[in-house]
Parts: sequence; structure tokens; C-alpha cells
Amino acid sequence: MPKVYMMCGRICSGKSTHAAALRKEKQAVILSVDDLTMLLLGPYAGDKLDEYVEKLEGYFYQKSLEIIDTGINVILDWGFWTRRERDYAREFYRSRNIDFEFYFIDIEDEEWHRRIDQRNQDILEHKSTAYYVDEGLAAKFESVFEPPEPDEQDIKQQESNDAFIH
Repeated sequence: MPKVYMMCGRICSGKSTHAAALRKEKQAVILSVDDLTMLLLGPYAGDKLDEYVEKLEGYFYQKSLEIIDTGINVILDWGFWTRRERDYAREFYRSRNIDFEFYFIDIEDEEWHRRIDQRNQDILEHKSTAYYVDEGLAAKFESVFEPPEPDEQDIKQQESNDAFIH
């Protein structure tokens, strides 16, 4: 029976890297909000980014049902930053009798800031097309992110400096 794997964690915590490895292991399709917003909008979404992200997540929930229906595993690669978002995802799949797992990608604050600095440097050097994370955006993520409680964690992955690939 196909399954949905959901990546939970802060920006630059290693979610996409972990999702890419999991994709091969689980023979899954990755649905990434960041990939699609960057492809369609680049860094120009501005104040409307949250609105676009919400719409894409809704689209990906529906698309995941189509993929699951064909017998293929799905990885949802976005942050699931709040308990409300995680509760919604659990209920969405549970009510449809679809198996799922949350992967909480945890990272220490010092390493998180180092990765943000490295990501931003890669963007400035045109080595990456990811979102530039300025101090305001980092503060927004810090204020919004609610680490999952132990009862919400199916799998906790502690990321280290060695585990990160940019």
C-alpha cells in the first residue's frame, strides 16, 4: 500500500536533502512547494508568497491523492511548521485511509544559522536558485515554527553538519 512521507523542519534544516534520499529508498514522487514557487515566480513573489504557498499546498494534497491512487509513494517536501498544519495533514490522510509518516528534521540553532549563511552565499555566487533568507525572513520562520511534540513525531532525524549537502 502506498504511503505519504512528510518532511517537517525549519528552512535550511535538510528537509529537501533528506527527501531526495528518501525518494530513492521509498520509490516515491516528491511534491515540493519551494521547487514550484521558484520555478514559476523566482524570488519575486514578495508579499503574496504565503498566499501562493497555501494554494500550492492545497493543489499538492489533491495531486498526492492521484499519485497514491496509482500505487506510488509520495513525499511532501514543505515545512509543516505549525501543529495546525500537521494536524490537518494527519486528518486529511487518515480520513482517506492513507498511511503516512512525519519526518521531523531537527537541527541545532548554530548549525541552522551556518546553513542559512552558506545558502545565501551560494545564491550570491549563482550556485543556487533557492530563496535568499535575510534576517527578516529568518526571524519570521523562527517565530512561526512550532517544533513537533513527541506524540507528533513518527521519525526524528537529527541533522548534523556532515549530513547537509547544498
